[in-house]
Amino acid sequence: MMKKIIWPIALLFSALMLTGCGKSVTDQSALKNVRSSNTITWAVEGDKKLFSLIDIRDDQEKGFDIDMAKAITREILGPKGQARFTLATSQSRIPLLKNGNVDAVIATLTITPERAKIISFSKPYFRAGKSLLVNKDSDVKSVRDLNGKTVIGIVGDNSVEVIKKVAPKAKVVAMQDYGQAVSALKSHQGDALTSDNGILYGLAAQSAGSLEVRGGTFTKEPYGIAVNQNQEPFHRAINRAVDKIQRSGEYNRLIKKWFGQVPGFNYKEMFYK
Repeated sequence: MMKKIIWPIALLFSALMLTGCGKSVTDQSALKNVRSSNTITWAVEGDKKLFSLIDIRDDQEKGFDIDMAKAITREILGPKGQARFTLATSQSRIPLLKNGNVDAVIATLTITPERAKIISFSKPYFRAGKSLLVNKDSDVKSVRDLNGKTVIGIVGDNSVEVIKKVAPKAKVVAMQDYGQAVSALKSHQGDALTSDNGILYGLAAQSAGSLEVRGGTFTKEPYGIAVNQNQEPFHRAINRAVDKIQRSGEYNRLIKKWFGQVPGFNYKEMFYK
């Protein structure tokens, strides 16, 4: 049975303070600990449509990341293994892991050289990359059509800089958040919105068919599962689990479940042979 935990703020700070007592996180065997407790505690996000979003009807996290975490837990611990979930933000994902509050992170976390200096990543489990979201009646088919067009990005997202390189004659407008960006796109203040394909799939799914993702990906920013460094047995166990899930067809089933009905979803781009 899979269980959920949402950490109250006070409890979280208390746990962060207590991690200095006893053995450090890197001195303990994460694989032995999860096998002993028959539980893997995962850091997940609660606001990413299709990946990990709290369903207000039953207060449960649901999405591709959640189902992948459950499947990996079963592969490592067996059918009675428990997956517990701690809600995290983009800023708190890695600190929760480093302080030992969670065993692993599965939260649309892009594998980067900078992050790999402080945590260990699994093999990629989602082929993320920058893509385009457009109105269904748009004549924009790919990044090759962006020169002379207005492209909407998000402040702080490197998509804005990427567009300046791949379409130097495009006009780029940066919005503060995705709500503003989608509203601007729908009102034709821009010809395309750019961000990670996974995020754009979620926005398309919420658009009642008026928006779709096009053009595939024009960068490579794959998502990985994060564990602490110096935890090679646990790291290998997660990679073996991901491999088995992909080979067995379970991965493709989950991709279809969460992304199959999304306008513009590209099966060839995602599926593992």
